[in-house]
Amino acid sequence: MGTKGNHLGEFEELVLVAVASLTSEAYGVSVMKYLSEEAKRSVNISAIHQGLKRLESKGLVTSHVGGATKVRGGRSKRYFELTETGQYTLKEIMELKIQLYNKVPNFSIKLT
Repeated sequence: MGTKGNHLGEFEELVLVAVASLTSEAYGVSVMKYLSEEAKRSVNISAIHQGLKRLESKGLVTSHVGGATKVRGGRSKRYFELTETGQYTLKEIMELKIQLYNKVPNFSIKLT
């Protein structure tokens, strides 16, 4: 799993899935809301930002700063996007988990 010998923990994997799901609208608060709503995880914003930084340092996401808005008091948002390596890593993680779960007796996962 992962790239360059890097392995992802469960939290990093969830953040990566959130970025992939949110596409062009992935930024700290939107990732936090996504994890709260979709994964039923209550996580503080600083943990989200740390996770995003780790994913970026591993080359799984890239970021860019959006324009400042009056609503945000003139502050800009940092948006995150999956890299090609990030997409490959998510696919690799999913395939490995399905392969392992499918070895459990009387339990299988079929993707359609």
